[in-house]
Amino acid sequence: MAGGGAAAGAAVTAYAVWEARQYTLRKVDVRVLPAGAAPLRVLHVSDIHMTPGQRAKQEWLRGLAETEPDLVIDTGDNLAHRDAVPAVLDALGPLLEVPGVFVHGSNDYFEPVLRNPLAYVLPDSGWRNTTSAQLPWGELTHGLAGAGWLDLTNRRASLDVGDLRLAFAGVDDPHLEYDDLGAVAGPADAAADLRLGVAHAPYLRVLDQYAADGYDAIIAGHTHGGQVCLPRGIGVAGRTLTTNCDLEPERARGLHRHPAASRPGDPGSAWLHVSAGVGTNPYFRIRVACRPEATVLTLLPR
Repeated sequence: MAGGGAAAGAAVTAYAVWEARQYTLRKVDVRVLPAGAAPLRVLHVSDIHMTPGQRAKQEWLRGLAETEPDLVIDTGDNLAHRDAVPAVLDALGPLLEVPGVFVHGSNDYFEPVLRNPLAYVLPDSGWRNTTSAQLPWGELTHGLAGAGWLDLTNRRASLDVGDLRLAFAGVDDPHLEYDDLGAVAGPADAAADLRLGVAHAPYLRVLDQYAADGYDAIIAGHTHGGQVCLPRGIGVAGRTLTTNCDLEPERARGLHRHPAASRPGDPGSAWLHVSAGVGTNPYFRIRVACRPEATVLTLLPR
């Protein structure tokens, strides 16, 4: 009996290790542009958690340039090693020639630590990694911004993409409470063709403000889609158990609506896209019923 249980556990672990390397490109249509506008292809990349030796991940990321995006949105947690910045910039290299914006997550700031893997399926305990060695996030910022991507750390900005004027608001990582919502508060630019709010972690306080301020869509990561989920069937995303923030599990990944002030029926609402992310903590590279992903969001007229 014990031997059978051990064999089953080993099989599940082997599958989880395998699935964490099954990189997947999602495709989602969002009707959010003004009438008559040409479609806009947005590549959403999040939670890369790169270490220098992850060659397959780096090669897959380079291949995302073949999606020919008009805009790239990177929602943070790119790093998982103090020497990973060159690997991240090299893997994103072709995409850095495309207009882009970015924010940082906690794992861009602090080196990952060895933790109980069961923490991934438990509710957010309030624990935050702010005592381990700092990662070279400044070097990462310099590389991304130096290539022309907009740094949205607690700031608003605008960008012309094709014939469209895009207005952005971005915050530093809400998981570490680095977000300065006051710095980006106020009505979104009514003159812009599209208004996007960006954050690493989709905490409700951030989503509520973006929706109330009139942003058409909110882009976030952080949740890993739950990372270890309850399977539903072959090829079908599993049921999420936790989000590592106060967002409910039903919206841990994919496209949803977010009503202003989180009130069902409130007339003010925004689209919300949460990426399940590309990577994991390097000490536990496992996923169950939740494959690593990047997403092409094809924005269409309303």
